[in-house]
Amino acid sequence: MSLSLEVSPLVRQARDASARAAAAARIRVVDESDLDRLRDVEALLITVWGTSPHGAPIPTDLLRSISHAGCNVTAAYSENGTLCGAAAAIVSPGNASMYSLIAGVLPGLADNGVGFALKQHQRAWALIRGIETMTWTFDPLVSRNARFNLTKLGAHADEYLENFYGLMEDDINAGDQSDRLVAVWPLTSRESVACSEGVPLATVLPGFGPADVRGIGPDGRPSVAESAGSLWCRVPTDIVALRGRDPEQAAAWRASVRDIFSTEFGRGRSAVGVTRGGWYRLETGGQQ
Repeated sequence: MSLSLEVSPLVRQARDASARAAAAARIRVVDESDLDRLRDVEALLITVWGTSPHGAPIPTDLLRSISHAGCNVTAAYSENGTLCGAAAAIVSPGNASMYSLIAGVLPGLADNGVGFALKQHQRAWALIRGIETMTWTFDPLVSRNARFNLTKLGAHADEYLENFYGLMEDDINAGDQSDRLVAVWPLTSRESVACSEGVPLATVLPGFGPADVRGIGPDGRPSVAESAGSLWCRVPTDIVALRGRDPEQAAAWRASVRDIFSTEFGRGRSAVGVTRGGWYRLETGGQQ
């Protein structure tokens, strides 16, 4: 991939936003290719996700290959030089888009801005190379990740993939089916630029009454409602804890959300934001 010699205003904005995000999180974010440090990245990914019968989420040799191929391996280091977050992404044929394979931060740092800084670094990395879209998949039941992706970054989703990876075998997801939403992050959109400047999308669940309820969740409470011109769909606030406490209810949520999203995406709706309480906003015609 060749880098443009002329820096556009949007690239400058992305670089500046990335630098501010790293400063706010009090970390240093870099492209990583050193073999020993890639071993540290593998260890961090194991700390976050554990292992499966296949081994580490992404082993060192594959990270090395991704970096050597000119794709993206990003590492975040704390002020004392400790690796605290990492991400990896590959580039699709023709440099049409960037596909994020994995991104994670050490436990306990989820609210410190490390993940946001990693993604803003990747955004700048892509735009420098003329890549304007990034995609990845995520579990629709993990509301915290969904809110980060759609509300804080400005991505959207309109594709539901049923059991994408097959039955999960890692330490966090073991025994669950791997349904995924496809996040599409338009790196140059008005929403993504605003989010990069620290202004997340306003996603607030409007009040609704019994007549607005369109579905009841496995916990017996409203899970689908139509209000203020939008359709809203609720997911559990902590699906990992629910799987451990009540696996049958967790499986029922999987089936319920699968049906709702598949149906609504088929009708032309997109998921464009998530509230703190785990309600997705589904709109016709994309972001609004």
